[in-house]
Parts: sequence; C-alpha cells; structure tokens
Amino acid sequence: MKKILVPTDFSEQAFNALKAAASIARKSNAEIILLHIIDLPQEAMDKVNPGYDIPEIIFFKNHAEARLTETSYSPVLEGLTVSQVLKLGRTFNEVTQVANANDVDLIVMGSHGASGFKEFFVGSNTEKVIRSSEIPVLAIKGNESEIKFDKVVVANDFTEDIKDSFQKIINFLKANGGTPHFLLVNTPNNFKSTHVAEEMARNFLSQFELDSYDFSIYNDTDVEKGILNFAERINADLIAMGTHGRKGFARFLNGSVSEDLMNHSPKSIITFKL
Repeated sequence: MKKILVPTDFSEQAFNALKAAASIARKSNAEIILLHIIDLPQEAMDKVNPGYDIPEIIFFKNHAEARLTETSYSPVLEGLTVSQVLKLGRTFNEVTQVANANDVDLIVMGSHGASGFKEFFVGSNTEKVIRSSEIPVLAIKGNESEIKFDKVVVANDFTEDIKDSFQKIINFLKANGGTPHFLLVNTPNNFKSTHVAEEMARNFLSQFELDSYDFSIYNDTDVEKGILNFAERINADLIAMGTHGRKGFARFLNGSVSEDLMNHSPKSIITFKL
C-alpha cells in the first residue's frame, strides 16, 4: 500500500478517520493524501471559470487551504508523508476522481460530520461512491478514533466469482495483522445444511494462503441482519464485504444486500469491488 486518500471536512469524525488512516499508513509507509471539497451551490459553480474571481469563493478557498495545512501538521501524522488536494464541487464524486488520478490504494473517511459529510454515507451518495470506486473504501463509524483488525467479519458466499476480490481482502488483512472471521449467512429463502456449507467454505478457502481464521454459519431472517447480529455477537472490530458496482450494492452471500448495511452498521466497514 503506497497511497491513502482521506477526505476531510475538519470535523471530529473526519479526524477520527485520519487517525485510522495514519495507523494503517505507518504499517506500510504509505503517503496520506488529504482532500477537502468546497461544496458550492450550483449558481456559484456556474460562475467558476478561469479569470472569474468571486470574493466569497476566494475567502472559502483560502480558509480551506489554511485548514488543510494545519491538519497536515497534526501530531497524528508525524513522520508520515502528507500531501493536500483542494477541490470545488457539488458532490463527493470528486473523491473517486481524485483517488483515480493519484493512484490511491485505499480511501478512508468518517461516516458522519458537518458540511455535507453527515449525508455522505446516507442514501444515493453512498451508492455513488461505492459503485464508482474501484478502490477499497474504509468507512470509520461514529467516534472510533483507533481502527483495530483483531476481529474482522468477512461475509461472502464462497463462490468462484468473488475470488479476485477475496484475495484483496486477504492481502489487506495480512498487511494489517487482521484475523478474518469468515461468515456465511443462512436465510429461510436460501438455506444450506451445515455439512454443505462447511464443505463449500473448506473447498473455497483451500485456494488461499491463510495463516489462521475462523468460520461461522449464522441463521437469520435476511443477510443484512445476519451480518450485523453476528458482528455484534463476536464484538467485531470491522466488517469487510464486496460490492458489484453498477450491478447493485454488495450482492453476495445468499442474495443481495442493500446499501442500508452501510448506514445501519455501528461497526466500521471496508468495501472491495468484486
């Protein structure tokens, strides 16, 4: 891992995400890229073009640049390489554009905050970012200031079409000392007996170099509830899952899991494109 993008609105939640990103960066000597997006009303965006200066925009731009510089010198980033990016925009589509332009390996962000971030992981904005990003996205939930990888729930259906994404998850967990707790959720509409589920998992997992892991089968009324309830039961530090981009959000396991999992989970979540 060489580059980690951290969008910030300078809120407490965004700073918690920065702490988590710094912790990950130290393990791989990665660069931190701080991104702030000045959210302008459409009428202001229409006027923004070369040679056209709007006093209010200049004021906000200068203020944001000062805040970015101040954040880059935070003690939590001491010893790390830090760069800054400032963008003008209406939505957080800028996040994936900046990530792709800078060959970023991971996007880390807070799930709530001020100046638009409180809506960042709600509704269509969540879906836009997850669907459009080919890069793993780590969402730090609530007031978590330190990310742990001791117990990571990895929910999947153990089928061959998720093999590439699964390898990315394994690589990430190994790099961060994480212990995967592989999970298959049984639902009334798609039930597998224990011996069938265990054989599927065993055959699938044998294709990967795994030092240690746990495997569980959890019965629930639907996949989303199964993931959330199991994560709560084992007091998981993180939930890892795959997404199918344009085909929908996180279609895996025994069916389709909606973007509501991102909003409903009290646990931090990392997504990988399938």
